[in-house]
Amino acid sequence: MADSRVDVVIVGGGHNGLVAAAYLAQAGRRVRVLERLDHVGGAAVSAHAFDGVDARLSRYSYLVSLLPRQILDELGARVRLVRRRYSSYTPNPADGGRTGLLVGPESTFAAIGAGADEAGFQDFYRRARSVTTRLWPTLTEPLRTRSQLHRAVVAEGGRDADTAWRSMIEHPIGNEITASVADDLVRGVMATDALIGTFARMDDQSLLQNRCFLYHLIGGGSGDWDVPIGGMGAVTGALAAAATGFGAEILTGADVHTIDPDGEVRYWHAGAEHRVVAATVLANVTPAALARLLGEDVPECAPGAQIKVNLMLRRLPRLRDETVTPEQAFGGTFHINENYSQLDAAYRQAVSGSAPDPLPCEIYCHTLADPTILSEPLRAAGAHTLTVFGLHTPHSLTTSGTPDRLRDTLTSAALTSLNSVLAEPIHDVIMEDSVGRLCIEAKTTSDLEDALGMTNGNIFHGALSWPFAEDDEELHTPAQRWGVQTRHDRIMLCGSGSRRGGAVSGIGGHNAAMAVLEG
Repeated sequence: MADSRVDVVIVGGGHNGLVAAAYLAQAGRRVRVLERLDHVGGAAVSAHAFDGVDARLSRYSYLVSLLPRQILDELGARVRLVRRRYSSYTPNPADGGRTGLLVGPESTFAAIGAGADEAGFQDFYRRARSVTTRLWPTLTEPLRTRSQLHRAVVAEGGRDADTAWRSMIEHPIGNEITASVADDLVRGVMATDALIGTFARMDDQSLLQNRCFLYHLIGGGSGDWDVPIGGMGAVTGALAAAATGFGAEILTGADVHTIDPDGEVRYWHAGAEHRVVAATVLANVTPAALARLLGEDVPECAPGAQIKVNLMLRRLPRLRDETVTPEQAFGGTFHINENYSQLDAAYRQAVSGSAPDPLPCEIYCHTLADPTILSEPLRAAGAHTLTVFGLHTPHSLTTSGTPDRLRDTLTSAALTSLNSVLAEPIHDVIMEDSVGRLCIEAKTTSDLEDALGMTNGNIFHGALSWPFAEDDEELHTPAQRWGVQTRHDRIMLCGSGSRRGGAVSGIGGHNAAMAVLEG
C-alpha cells in the first residue's frame, strides 16, 4: 500500500472541490483531489451525448446564477456568462397554448387576460430584491445568525425588506404569491422557483419550498440565471486550470473507500490501494456518502424530484401561439403545464405514487444564447439544443420499477407535456444520431445517484438550508462559522451539502477553504 502525506485531501472533484483546491493551493497548502470518475466536474460537465453529433451539451447542470464573480476573480478563472434576453414564456394550458405569457422586454400579461396582475408581479419581485440584494454578499462571509441578518436587512431596506423577509423566510411563500397576483398561470410562473429539484407543496409548513425559492432569487442579488459560454464543461475547465496552476494535485480514477476521523483516507487507483494522511479532509460528497465512508449511521436525505431530458433538434419547433416567435419563447425559461393549480395537482399525484399527468416542465435552450457548443455545420443548419426539466418526479417514482422502464415513462411524460403546447410534434424536429437513433438523453434521480453519487438523486445533496445560523447555534470554530462543520474536527464538508451550498456556486468550496485557512 502506497502511503503519502499532504496538508489537505479533497474527496470529490466536482466544481466545489476544485474551488477549494485552488484557494488552498494558492495559499501554499499541499492539496490532493481524489475523483472517482475519469474526469473532474461532477454535475458541471459537458459531453458529446449523441453519436456522431458534434454538440457539447451541459449534461446535468446547465445554468449559472449563484457563482460569485468574486470567486472567479480571486482565482483568475476565465468563465464567461451571458444574460438571456427574456425571463420566461408560459403557454396558457387553458387554450392549448394558443396564447401565452412572455416576461421580458415585451411582457404580455394582457394576452392571457392577466393585465391586472402585472403590477403585483413586478412589486412582488421588487420587495424580494430588498432582501436578496442584502443577503447575497453574506454567502461568502462567516455565518451571521438569523436575528443579526434580519436586523441588517431591515436597517437597509426598511418596511419593504421586513415584509419580504417574513413572507420568504417565516411563512409559506405560497401565501405571498397568491396574495400578490390572482391569475393561476401567473402564480405558477412565480411558484416554480420554489420547486426546482424540491418535492414540496407551496403551503408546506416545513418551508422547504421557501429555501429553494430564496436560493433561486438570491444569485447576484437579482436572481438572474445566465448561460455559461462553452457550456458547463467550460466552467469546470477554468476552475481545474486554476487549481492545477496553483499547484494542486488532481487524481482521477481514484475511488475512495474509507475515511478515518484522524485524517487518513484510503482509495483504489490504477489497481492498487493507496493511503494518504492529511491535516484536513474536505468532503465534496453528500453528507450521506460521507457517513458511509466513515462507517457511521447514514442520515436521511431528502429525495430529489426531477427528470432532465436533453434533446438535439434540427430546428426549433413551431408554437400554437402565433404572437411570439420560437426565438422569443425559448429565449428564456419556457414553462409548460405549470399553473399554480397544476403544480399542486402534480404534487398530489406524485405523493400517491403516480407520475404527474400532465408533467410540469421547464425548458432551456442553450444555443440561442451561446451557439459555440455546436459545430459550424450544425450552426449553419439551424440546429438547437433543448433541455426539458420535469418537476415533481420524486426519487420514489424511479425506484418502484426497473430503471430503464421508468426512465422511458418519465421521458415520454415530459415530451407529451411539451407536445401539448406545440403546433407540431417535438419528434418531428428531433435530430437523429449517426446510427439513426433519435437524439434524446434522459437523466433521472436514479441516474444521478448511480453516476454521480448524489444520494436519492438530490441535486442539492439534501434539503437546502437557510443562509444563516439559528440564534442558538454554536459558532465557535472556523468550521462552524463558515457552515462546513461535521462531527469530526479534521473533516469538513465542501460541497452542496454544506450550509449555503447547492447549485453551481463554488460557495461550498470557497467557505471550506476559508475555514481551513482561518484555522
